[in-house]
Amino acid sequence: MSLTVAGLTRRATFAHLRHVSPVPPETAPVQVRQVYEQVERDFGLLAPPIALHAAAPELLAAAWCILRETLLVSGTTSRREREVVAAAVSAANDCPYCVDVHQAAVRGLGGRRASPPPLPAVLSPELIGVAVDFHYLNRMVNVFLRDSPLAAVPAPLLGGARSAAARVMGRLAGREAVAGQSLPLLPGTAGTVRRLPDDLRWAAELPHVAAAMTGAAAVVEDAGQRSVPPAVRQLVRESLVDGTVAPGDLAGATDWLDSRLVGLSSADLATGRLAMLVAFTSYRVPDSAVAAVRAEGHDDAALLGLAAWAALTAARRHGDALATAYEANC
Repeated sequence: MSLTVAGLTRRATFAHLRHVSPVPPETAPVQVRQVYEQVERDFGLLAPPIALHAAAPELLAAAWCILRETLLVSGTTSRREREVVAAAVSAANDCPYCVDVHQAAVRGLGGRRASPPPLPAVLSPELIGVAVDFHYLNRMVNVFLRDSPLAAVPAPLLGGARSAAARVMGRLAGREAVAGQSLPLLPGTAGTVRRLPDDLRWAAELPHVAAAMTGAAAVVEDAGQRSVPPAVRQLVRESLVDGTVAPGDLAGATDWLDSRLVGLSSADLATGRLAMLVAFTSYRVPDSAVAAVRAEGHDDAALLGLAAWAALTAARRHGDALATAYEANC
């Protein structure tokens, strides 16, 4: 079943991409093909939220590593519990693509909700890992994938399509993944012991997740150093730390963002705007914001590096808050 699904969906995977060119398996470099093969084996299909990273092979490995080790590897929580968190976080981030996929998985694993459940107030470390991963992936998906995997389905057929998706995702989500098998795909992970940053402290008792998160964080930070100017990195970090949140209405959010960007030089303005949009309101990233960064010379890899840095920086901030709530209830 899994090989059939993987083969049938591979072409559709690349049709979902926006702003970056697809990297088909037949022309992909070895590092990309190795990740693709493990994704299809363990996830059951070449998931578009992972494949969108392929123009930057190290980011591809990082994205897959944290998804696999948090969502797919069994522990004290069930796959259904982890899918519930994935769907809830995706709904909170206004990521309809991920909501459709992971709500289908919840239904396929025995859930009956028509909409994603709310995120519990306090999560275990395993579930914090899933939440952090989806705070990252939702932001990337909102920028680089179309609105929904079911976008082309006519409205009268949508109910049937959702039921079929639930059956497929339920079957695929029923498999087990062995902890740590993605780590060799991540550059610099083999034989390397990295200090666990404080905002990833929740992973301390989950060695495979700790290794995945610290290795991926190092890759993404390196990409950010190359693609995001220092002043922009400082702005995003300060904005996340000071507790401000972009207003919910479009006009208010635009004014809020403009006020945040006022201190940047003209040379940093385009990258600053896109980085802030990804971190705070990824569901509102206009094509013009991507085009402005492209006009400054960012190729696919640099564009992915900019977005990945902003997305993971925001995700880690959310994880820190969840860890604080967890610690308060221990």
